[in-house]
Amino acid sequence: MLEARAHHQLKALLRQAGELRWPHHLTLSRLVARSLRRGDQTLIRLAPGSDPSWLLGLLVPLALQPQCVAMVVSPVLRQRLHQVELPRLEAVGLSLACWEGPQPPPAAQLWLLSYEHLVSAWRSGALADHQLVVPDGELLEPLLRQALAVVIDTGHWEQLRRSLPSAAASLLQLHERLSRRLLARPCGPQQQVAIAPEEEAPLRQLLAVLGPLPDPWPRWLECAGEGWTSWAQVDPTVLQWQWHRQPLQPLAQLPGLLQERGVVLVGPWPEAQGPVLGFSPQVQLSLADPPLLDPLPLFAPQGQPLPNAPHYDTHLLDQCRRLVLGQSGLTVVLVDDDGLRLRLTSALAAEFGTRVGHELTAPESNGVICCSWPWWLEHQCRLPLPAQLVAATLPIASLEDPLTAARVAALRLRGRDWFRELLLPEALQRLQLAVAGVRRNNGRLAVLDGRMRRRGWGRMVLQALEPWVALTRLRPE
Repeated sequence: MLEARAHHQLKALLRQAGELRWPHHLTLSRLVARSLRRGDQTLIRLAPGSDPSWLLGLLVPLALQPQCVAMVVSPVLRQRLHQVELPRLEAVGLSLACWEGPQPPPAAQLWLLSYEHLVSAWRSGALADHQLVVPDGELLEPLLRQALAVVIDTGHWEQLRRSLPSAAASLLQLHERLSRRLLARPCGPQQQVAIAPEEEAPLRQLLAVLGPLPDPWPRWLECAGEGWTSWAQVDPTVLQWQWHRQPLQPLAQLPGLLQERGVVLVGPWPEAQGPVLGFSPQVQLSLADPPLLDPLPLFAPQGQPLPNAPHYDTHLLDQCRRLVLGQSGLTVVLVDDDGLRLRLTSALAAEFGTRVGHELTAPESNGVICCSWPWWLEHQCRLPLPAQLVAATLPIASLEDPLTAARVAALRLRGRDWFRELLLPEALQRLQLAVAGVRRNNGRLAVLDGRMRRRGWGRMVLQALEPWVALTRLRPE
């Protein structure tokens, strides 16, 4: 039986490696082997920030039975597989043959798929009856959305006009009209402007009667309807813009992807979160970390101002000074607002010198990194564990982002609670992933966002951070 073989092989591998940093290797291996043998659907919830060595428990069953299995990997995970995990398996005589590309392997090999290749294989029918394994399942929706996206820049407009000389004047007129409208609007800190369906309509009507069209215009025409949204990424310095179009629910554009085959989905989803991505598996299990003996020290005093208060900048700087003072370890300050983050970095550098940097990847041992939430979530695995994490604001997506605004509008039309169903759960997941390193390092967390204490939903934030203990006084180490 595959479960017994995988259990025996992994046990010997762990004994030889002498590492047991993650306590659920054998359980994960048996679950994955069972799902591969039965061809069923399995959802495995990991604790946020789990040690990445858990991949061993996933790979050993795949090495013993790689045929008709496709594993979807992000670029970061692919790099770890090639540089760390696969050499580790080969060192103990367990080889895992991998095949990459949009076409299925000709022999019994594990098919490694990027998200772009997954979309291509689905559309061409090459995926057939392959079982799917998604080891970073929390990224499935955003990376699928990027893989399905259509991006149109200035060069694509030029290519379209050259391929349709009879419509060149009309296309130029439509482009100039769109450009005037978009460049005249305020575009916010991310330099993004939403494009309404009625603004796209004249171009769609024109291209629908023309042809053939150069890529990516046929795909842009296909991406129609309420399930898609468009925005322009504006470059005001050269008065140009790039057109982006993405689906609100990417799995709806790939119907049956997770329902009509065996699937193993692994990711750090909270227990309180209901069905993941509309996925209803036969087997669900949570592989949590061992109970934490020491709660997380949390500094979040009462009476803090809201992030939109006029004196919030001053409050943030004063509290960051207090938090950094006397700390001998690494401090990470999380601020999503670009202007506020740069001002804070300059002010802290004037106070603490060269130990302060903006999105540094090689900080000093007592350094201070000022960065955005996305930057920290992407780079924290390659940085030292922080002694303290300072959250200027909670990682709640802004409605100034056109994609977020479109997803919220879709929920509003259905009378849904868009904040508690969309923005808050995603923010809590980002928060739990961000603080995992602080927990492992016995550090502390400071939340300087007054909404956590003043809003009713703040209790859900505190529950997501359990176990924690209130830190009422700041003392130097």
